[in-house]
Amino acid sequence: MGAVHFRGAAYIRMHQIKPDTRAGQAPKKDTIMNIAKKLTSWRKYRETVTELGRMTDRELSDLGIGRADIRRVARTAVGF
Repeated sequence: MGAVHFRGAAYIRMHQIKPDTRAGQAPKKDTIMNIAKKLTSWRKYRETVTELGRMTDRELSDLGIGRADIRRVARTAVGF
């Protein structure tokens, strides 16, 4: 195994090296927001699938949707 070298703050700034992410550090705000957005999108997808699934074949036909297309339509509506 190679030697571990300490990099001073000036060296890190000069070379724009990002510090290592260590276990035990709090997740970044971007990561938390990304997870929240994905959960919100998933919830909207499930609600759309549920609502369309409750419709009769006639109602779906009026919308131009086949029963087999429900999941695809829901993914498109949510932006998956």
